[in-house]
Amino acid sequence: MTDLADLYPGFAAHWIDTSAGRMFARAGGSGPPLLLLHGYPQTNVMWHRVAPALAERFSLVIPDLPGYGWSAVPEAQADHAPYTKRAMADAMIEIMDHLGHATFRLAGHDRGGRVAYRLALDHPGRLVKLATLDIVPTLEMWQRMTAQSAFSAWHWTFLAQPEPLPELLLGKAANAYFDLLTASWAKRSGDAFDARAVAHYRASFTDPLRIHASCEDYRAGHTTDAAFDEADRKAGKTIDAPMLALWGTRGAVSRLPVLDIWRVWARDVRGFAVESGHFIPEENPDATVKALTEFFA
Repeated sequence: MTDLADLYPGFAAHWIDTSAGRMFARAGGSGPPLLLLHGYPQTNVMWHRVAPALAERFSLVIPDLPGYGWSAVPEAQADHAPYTKRAMADAMIEIMDHLGHATFRLAGHDRGGRVAYRLALDHPGRLVKLATLDIVPTLEMWQRMTAQSAFSAWHWTFLAQPEPLPELLLGKAANAYFDLLTASWAKRSGDAFDARAVAHYRASFTDPLRIHASCEDYRAGHTTDAAFDEADRKAGKTIDAPMLALWGTRGAVSRLPVLDIWRVWARDVRGFAVESGHFIPEENPDATVKALTEFFA
């Protein structure tokens, strides 16, 4: 993958040993630390359109999650760790420890948003502020799933199927699947992504090991992640850090009462819809930069 374009010129590259294996991260900018976590089926480069502006105000850390991009692909356990969001959050804490950031701001999109809110619940003293992009909690997604929403979010049940069904099918047509999936999630199919970013995504997404890892990510979501969420709900545990929830006007959760849902899970929540499909930082980078800068500053 050395022929892929560098979408973070001037940013440092780090390889950091964690409990989930060796993680890859880009880092650059100046100011208070801000951790940016990517979603599915992408890699760290999904932030490339907003990173230059954010780097003027913040010290950015932009890793690949376990099993994605250039990060390690650890073997999955019976409970689907280290692809549970708790285990992924622990690995992100280790990255920030390695880089010397005791406390930090955090924004996560899609699967990265699920890692982000789990980190906020499990490590409340580490976060200054939290932003999630186009998600509601995993337990809420499963509990609110209807025939209509299951039809539109079919990848949740497909990818969570036992091995090897999704791996077998994805391995036969990974690029075609990627194109169909991302086109259906973007507000305007065909122009959501920079072609150089797509090359990064495909290099990761066509790797059989990483296909398996992403399935384990969704299997964890169906089982262990939902169980962790349910335990916290029953215990009345909430997110202490001030929180911003953003979602696309045509995003994955646009039909849900996003703020009402998050206000059950967090004490201080604000947020709004951004003119976009699911891929907010790439489809509407200007609005993303404005929202995150105003909230985190």
